[in-house]
Amino acid sequence: MSRKEKGAKTDIYARITQKIVADLENGVRPWVKPWSAGHADGRITRPLRHTGEPYTGINVLLLWSESLARGFTAPLWMTYRQAAQIGAQVRKGETGATVVYASRFTKTETDAQGEELERDIPFLKTYTVFNCDQIDGLPDHYYHRPAKV
Repeated sequence: MSRKEKGAKTDIYARITQKIVADLENGVRPWVKPWSAGHADGRITRPLRHTGEPYTGINVLLLWSESLARGFTAPLWMTYRQAAQIGAQVRKGETGATVVYASRFTKTETDAQGEELERDIPFLKTYTVFNCDQIDGLPDHYYHRPAKV
C-alpha cells in the first residue's frame, strides 16, 4: 500500500480492497495458506503483535500479504514507538504495513426532553507496523528464522 498524501483523507476500506484486488490480479489469493510448511521451524502462526498476541480479522490477510510480497520470515510486527521503547530502531528507509483497529465508544447525549441517551459510535483507526525483519537491535527471541532447505 502506498503512503497517504499529506492533507488527503484516505478511505481505508478502498485501500484494503485495492490491495486485495491487486493481489488477486497477480495470481495471489491472500486467504490461502501463505507459507511453506515443509521448511518452517517451529509452530506456524498468524501474524503476531510484539506481545505475542495474534492479529485478527482483515489484519491477518493484510500482514500475510505484506510478508509474502516483501519476503519477511518473522511473524512479529510492532509500531515504531514500540520498537523504540525496547531500545530497537527501524532501519532508515523502511516502510511499514497498514493495519486497522475497529471498535466503538459510547457517548451520552441529552435529547429534547432532557433525558440522557447513550449512543454507540463505531470508529476505525489505522496505524503502521513494521516486521521484526525491518528492525535492528531487537532481542533474539523477536526473530524467527526457518531452517534452510
